[in-house]
Amino acid sequence: MKNTNEPNRPSHIIWQVIGETGKARWIRVGAGWANKDGKGLTLKFDAYPVAGRTVIRELTEQE
Repeated sequence: MKNTNEPNRPSHIIWQVIGETGKARWIRVGAGWANKDGKGLTLKFDAYPVAGRTVIRELTEQE
């Protein structure tokens, strides 16, 4: 059973990526949580990127 006192950690991080390849700047703009049925994500943006591209990556231990 899951401890309800623990915060619900996101499973994914949303990044705004400006630039290409080695010179690209990655800016964290939000997080995502896997839906219970495993068929999608719920996204929460802290900022809305208007330039570059948006990338959603799985959360790793380093982050």
